[in-house]
Amino acid sequence: MAVNYSAKEEADGHPSGGVGMPGGGAVGGSGGGGAVKTRKPDNTAFKQQRLPAWQPILTAGTVLPAFFIIGLIFIPIGIGIFVTSNNIREYEIDYTGTEPSSPCNKCLNVSWDSTPPCTCTINFTLEHSFESNVFMYYGLSNFYQNHRRYVKSRDDSQLNGDNSSLHNPSKECEPYRTNEDKPIAPCGAIANSMFNDTLELYRIDNDTRTPITLIKKGIAWWTDKNVKFRNPTGDGNNLTALFQGTTKPVNWPKPVYMLDSEPDNNGFINEDFIVWMRTAALPTFRKLYRLIERKNNLQPTLQAGKYSLDIAYNYPVHSFDGRKRMILSTISWMGGKNPFLGIAYITVGSICFFLGVVLLIIHHKYGNRNTSADIPN
Repeated sequence: MAVNYSAKEEADGHPSGGVGMPGGGAVGGSGGGGAVKTRKPDNTAFKQQRLPAWQPILTAGTVLPAFFIIGLIFIPIGIGIFVTSNNIREYEIDYTGTEPSSPCNKCLNVSWDSTPPCTCTINFTLEHSFESNVFMYYGLSNFYQNHRRYVKSRDDSQLNGDNSSLHNPSKECEPYRTNEDKPIAPCGAIANSMFNDTLELYRIDNDTRTPITLIKKGIAWWTDKNVKFRNPTGDGNNLTALFQGTTKPVNWPKPVYMLDSEPDNNGFINEDFIVWMRTAALPTFRKLYRLIERKNNLQPTLQAGKYSLDIAYNYPVHSFDGRKRMILSTISWMGGKNPFLGIAYITVGSICFFLGVVLLIIHHKYGNRNTSADIPN
């Protein structure tokens, strides 16, 4: 049986009449009553791939200037950043005590609950004055705060002052969630391992020790201090009552509401605690400990001369081959001392400039050569 349909119907992809099927059925007939489905894309610029396109054509006239411009921009920027970084004053003391001659060697095997705490004093000399504000850091090495289970071991709702989470911490805090059937505040491995050495700085003049004023406020991020960390709701002047029914972390010598005597720097909003809770990405890191503000513009913040560092050695690191450091540093418009950024800019700029010279020579030597070749008959 022959089936006839018009050319227009053929172009549309289907005939108007049905095609006979075994059993008397019809497919696509006008009597089917339904709209005929088609796989033809919509007639739009996107689906028909008619959108305007731009394709760069790489020629010597565009590539060579780009290499030279990148080189001429990056190299001066890198030199400026490198010089700025080198102008930052920094002094570092390793007080781990692994060396037998170190004053802190006697404290090497200290434990979390050592009573009284082991103390040691390290004398040092600053060869150059520190002119601007000085930042005191503590540094740890071989301490992996970026471990997945360690990073998760906290309860942000509890730290934000939620009363229900205070007495029922998240299961992510295990095994530092409860102790003696009491919820731990703050819970988790991060809080449990909080750095608790005490560092004091003195200037020595004619065998007279003058204490350097160390500011403990203003060391945490504003968003952490004012948004992410909150004490439980209630009487803010009576933190003992607010934390009633909870217990301190296992390794802490005292509960969280006794971290400081000042109410606006106690409990979950203690800035030393907040700084520690912001975990580091690398196993060797430093965290801000104190600020030393410049008193006037006539004298440097720390004059060149002799100083001593008194340490209450509470934090054990020898068991995991870690090291502890105290760092004194100034800052610039780009932050702390970081020569890598300047070196990276200089390296990239030098490579681009070198490639520009090489490509320029190649283009000058071979660019005008006739590349057509006679094809033999």
